[in-house]
Amino acid sequence: MSEFLFEIFCEEIPARMQLHAQGELEKLFLGALAEAGLKPQSHQVFSGPRRLTLVLNGLPEKTEDVREERKGPRVGAPEKAVEGFLRGAGIASLDQCETRADNKGEYYVALIEKPGRETKAVLAEAIETTIKGFSWPKSMKFGEGETLQRWVRPIQRLTAIFNGEVIPAKVFGLETGNVTEGHRVHGRGPFSVASFSEYAEILTGEGHVMIDRVARQAKILADARQVCLDAGLELVEDGGLLAEVTGLVEHPIALLGDMDPDFLTLPPEVITLTMKVHQKYFAVKDPQTGKLAAKFVVIANQAAPDGGKAIAAGNARVLSARLSDARHFWDLDRKTPLSAMAGELSKVTFHKKLGSVADKVERVAQLARELAPIVGADADLAEKAARLAKADLVSQMVYEFPELQGAMGRYYALEQGEDSAVADAIKAHYQPQGPSDDVPTAPVSAAVALADKLDTLVGFWAIDEKPTGSKDPFALRRAALGVIRIALEGNVRLGLHAILTKAGEVLGQSLDVSDLLAFFADRLKVHLKDEGLRHDIIDAVFAPNKEGVRDDDLVRVTHKARALQAFLNGEDGAALVAGYKRAANILKAEEKKDGAAYDGVPEADYVASAPEAAERALISALDEAGAAAKLAMDAEDFTAAMAALAKLRAPVDSFFDAVVVNVTEGEKAAMLRRNRLLLLSCIRAAVRNVADFDRLEG
Repeated sequence: MSEFLFEIFCEEIPARMQLHAQGELEKLFLGALAEAGLKPQSHQVFSGPRRLTLVLNGLPEKTEDVREERKGPRVGAPEKAVEGFLRGAGIASLDQCETRADNKGEYYVALIEKPGRETKAVLAEAIETTIKGFSWPKSMKFGEGETLQRWVRPIQRLTAIFNGEVIPAKVFGLETGNVTEGHRVHGRGPFSVASFSEYAEILTGEGHVMIDRVARQAKILADARQVCLDAGLELVEDGGLLAEVTGLVEHPIALLGDMDPDFLTLPPEVITLTMKVHQKYFAVKDPQTGKLAAKFVVIANQAAPDGGKAIAAGNARVLSARLSDARHFWDLDRKTPLSAMAGELSKVTFHKKLGSVADKVERVAQLARELAPIVGADADLAEKAARLAKADLVSQMVYEFPELQGAMGRYYALEQGEDSAVADAIKAHYQPQGPSDDVPTAPVSAAVALADKLDTLVGFWAIDEKPTGSKDPFALRRAALGVIRIALEGNVRLGLHAILTKAGEVLGQSLDVSDLLAFFADRLKVHLKDEGLRHDIIDAVFAPNKEGVRDDDLVRVTHKARALQAFLNGEDGAALVAGYKRAANILKAEEKKDGAAYDGVPEADYVASAPEAAERALISALDEAGAAAKLAMDAEDFTAAMAALAKLRAPVDSFFDAVVVNVTEGEKAAMLRRNRLLLLSCIRAAVRNVADFDRLEG
């Protein structure tokens, strides 16, 4: 099987850009081949600090011959039209054309034959197209003239080998070859290679380079765990840090370093973040106590003769300097009360159209007091927590580590003797910040978290800064999902319409919240998708009723949606939907034709003496099922409501089988037609009391 090996070797690619670059290499190169009619049977892509590698298998020796037909002008057309046709088709004369005929007469057809191209030539072009077409989050310019590069870091070598032969190409003044380079210290090379197997073997062996990102990451994690285990300790795992470190080293060696135990008096978040952000170290904890140990794990990019002792000691000295700075900020901040910090928030802009952070804090405090009884919180504590929640934004520690907002505020609050519920709310009010983040469940924390997110949503809705497409610069989707998760996981019975309206009043805006409620419906679909709930079912239960009012209780809507989906998955549910849609379609057509709405109940005389057994049975079933479904809905027993509706299935089916709705003959035809349409209206009303079945698909 044929094989093509391509490597771009350059100076260090930033770790955060490597996966993007790996995807770009794959997309651009395969795209260039596809445009030329080539597709490999399989391919692999690798990325690391100093190289991007692509391997293609199963390419043919040449592209396929192509025979193309192009329709031309009519026979006898003006000479200029014929000349333009020949020129466009790339042929010299009409001798290279056929004459064909249709019902309008004869016309020319050019027969264009394009012989296949050698794959080597296509690969050479793809190399240049790919490198020059790369999109980097941030690139630089190097060199000048022919050697001018626009790339993330200077490219040093290009390796391109097809079936053992170099594919000659030249990009940025660099010519391709069959040479690669290994680890800077342990096996630089250069090394000549003729295939991917040889390339991988040499780099892994003499070159001391792990090219496979997945294998490299697995080794880093396993080795870091092991050096901790050997010392009777446990690694504090961090997926983001692991991914970043994987992009920093080619030859990973895990080393356990010592930290000055005096620094353990700092908050643990300060220690772990200092290690992570500034030094790319992993924190270590004592499995017996669960607390941080005076150790750290550093991933070196080389094996040292002394087993890494000097490397670990050097890193320990740098870490001590960093932690000394952190301790200075910690000591400085604790001298300033949170209330004094909060007074400085008027100098911090939240948004130019929404005022300062102090303005936002005032709004959140009012909303937190409104929400307190709904979540079972003490209103005074909720308001106080809201007024202090953003105070740490002006602290020295949060200025240095923005990731610690909230967490530092909690520590400062506890130091100053604040109620623990207030302190916990200061930290938790930002949560959840992602699908895997914890949800605040303590009442005061939930009140402040909800208030903060609802104010953000209403504020940006009021100034028309809504999410569009993939753009959501103010994280409003995340805020709405946060509200949903807090409500569902805490069983918070939140009337969204009322609280959003209140948030608008606090903001000083008279806000139509219908669009924002629809936004919540969309976010609820996203949240429940993993549970397997259909999006059209969410639409059906969230839809406005005939008075235009939505059920805006997220907990109730979700319970109703789950019950409705279980019902629709059964035979009775599917059959009832079909019967409902048939009734609704007849009503829609007849209402349009008559110019009148059939919305009400049949006349008493008709109910008492309906001529057909099937309609009498349906009248009886609607009385029973409608009443039972309403009682169940009022009690929020949605499973029972669906069971009540299920009893309509057989009577509805029998009615449509046996009864003509649009009766036209007989002296009572008009009366029967009107009342039978009203009977269909009763079916529609009974079902719509549970959900809007018009929004169900299928």
